[in-house]
Amino acid sequence: MLTGRRFGTAFATLPQNITAAPGQTGAPPSLRPRKLLMRKNLVPHRREDAVASAQWLDLGAAAVEMTSEDPVRPIEHALLGDDPDGWRASEPGVQSIRLIFDPPQDVRRIHLSFVETTAARTQEFVMRWSADGKALTEIVRQQWNFSPEGATRQTEDYEVQLSGLTVLELTITPNISSGGDYASLHRLRLA
Repeated sequence: MLTGRRFGTAFATLPQNITAAPGQTGAPPSLRPRKLLMRKNLVPHRREDAVASAQWLDLGAAAVEMTSEDPVRPIEHALLGDDPDGWRASEPGVQSIRLIFDPPQDVRRIHLSFVETTAARTQEFVMRWSADGKALTEIVRQQWNFSPEGATRQTEDYEVQLSGLTVLELTITPNISSGGDYASLHRLRLA
């Protein structure tokens, strides 16, 4: 049994019921009980409670541009509310969402989540930002394998240092293998 405390030392002992093979005197060295010494640090899990209690920017103050939008699942569902369905594109294939801020914002945290419960697919998203409104710099590019049998939600929480942000662009490729899937976004928050 392992024990430990914050920045403390922990010791473990391997099982005592190891027996020697015929012709050997004791267990082989790799199976002999020994004490393990390791520095450890217990850290709390990041929970959705931290997301709910954060001081998020009011994204209703930003102008939004997007390549398409399902009228039943508009962008407001992902940016402003806590709608369980979020935003969805009205056309299949690669989609982009741009948030334009005036005045510029300082952003230290980006939280986003995607949900896919019906299709197995590999999605890629790219997030870029700009301070001058022209040149975009990539923040993150990530792929995720959705599977209805298990991996149905992708949640990302990034700590960033974006000073004077005027444009934040999210490009979603819903399926890197085909163009027939619809992009969606469950939630996007900035702090």
